[in-house]
Amino acid sequence: MHIAVVGLSHKTAPVEVREKLSIPELQTGRVAQQLGSCAHLEEIAILSTCNRLEIYLITTEAGQGTREALQFLVDYSKIPAAILRPHLFVLLHQDAVMHLMRVAAGLDSLVLGEGQILAQVKQAHKLAQQSSSIGRGLNQLFKQALVAGKRVRTETSIGTGAVSISSAAVELAQIKVHNLAHCRATVVGAGKMAHLLVKHLLAKGATHITIINRSLPKAQELADQFRPSQANGKHGVVIQVGPMEEMIPVVAESRLVFTSTAAPAPILNRAQLEPFLHSQRLPMLFDIAVPRNVDTDLQDLVPVFNVDDLKAVVVQNQESRRQMAQEAQGILEAEVASFESWWSALDATATISSLREKVETIRAQELEKALSRLGSEFAEKHQEVIEALTRGIVNKILHDPMVQLRAQQDVEARRQAMQTLEMLFNLPSSLVNPSS
Repeated sequence: MHIAVVGLSHKTAPVEVREKLSIPELQTGRVAQQLGSCAHLEEIAILSTCNRLEIYLITTEAGQGTREALQFLVDYSKIPAAILRPHLFVLLHQDAVMHLMRVAAGLDSLVLGEGQILAQVKQAHKLAQQSSSIGRGLNQLFKQALVAGKRVRTETSIGTGAVSISSAAVELAQIKVHNLAHCRATVVGAGKMAHLLVKHLLAKGATHITIINRSLPKAQELADQFRPSQANGKHGVVIQVGPMEEMIPVVAESRLVFTSTAAPAPILNRAQLEPFLHSQRLPMLFDIAVPRNVDTDLQDLVPVFNVDDLKAVVVQNQESRRQMAQEAQGILEAEVASFESWWSALDATATISSLREKVETIRAQELEKALSRLGSEFAEKHQEVIEALTRGIVNKILHDPMVQLRAQQDVEARRQAMQTLEMLFNLPSSLVNPSS
């Protein structure tokens, strides 16, 4: 069996490609089942965020399995293979394991040390469990990655002051307008990213925020989370809420607009907004959703920024955390080694099981022959004793080799021992090639 990951991220693909491969949370179970029907794919877990889509696999054959996953992405995105393929990456076994560890720790994020990704990895694991698309292998891998991510956050300072996509968007807005206190800001959406947007807007001095959402109670709930803090010194701060039906006029009246909904298609376009624009002071749109919430036809009308435009802001915050990232790498290498030891032990278990099964088959066959020669009367009277005798001999012969195989900590030495056993006893190979 082989571990692999196939996908793309902010490092390999622009937002216009990533949005075509964004898989809504409610659809991940169905997509995993579709992938599970492929001939060489045994386990599947899907990690889909605004900055990445990654499909983690356990496959019976690395080449065929990854090709099946790649073809699925081509079909799902409806992007021709020749255009999509340069944006995709494939990582196998140890590289795939380390990649997930880095992702969970925030070391592969657009914003180095970003904390939100750990919760997203945890949710991907939960959804894969609910859809029964993962088994023992990926379940352990994701558990180990979550441990790695938590260790990095508690044992290093990489998360201290680390910005998220939401805070980077607010920082970019502050660069553009200088003083947020003089700007009416609108946040479209009421999920986790919207929560962070409101939090960072208030921290940067915004005083007038409107939250627009399809569910008005959810928008009200988000607003209420910040109102208690307003009583503690933030006088003059106004947080309003409104339904989606009021979005266009509210956006037209705002100086800064942040969109972060899970809508599968743009919710804001030129035809909607243009009739409402009467002043010379046009709104700036910061679209941090993937798929994008703002249609590209608005780019010629008002300033529009998407997640890829945040990279310049993020670079300024990266250097101070690079040393912390090096410290985190040591933690990840230890967690990868721990997983590798567990994974190799699976091989040993399979080899031991095969050997026991073969020896037991031989024992049972030879016992049956011996009992038939002894005659039915003797056999019936002494079968239990003879059965115990043969089992005891087999167990004692196998005991030391099995103990030594399980106790072998050196991965390569253990693999060589298993190869020797499989060759000598003509057992089916259960070995995973780490380099494949």
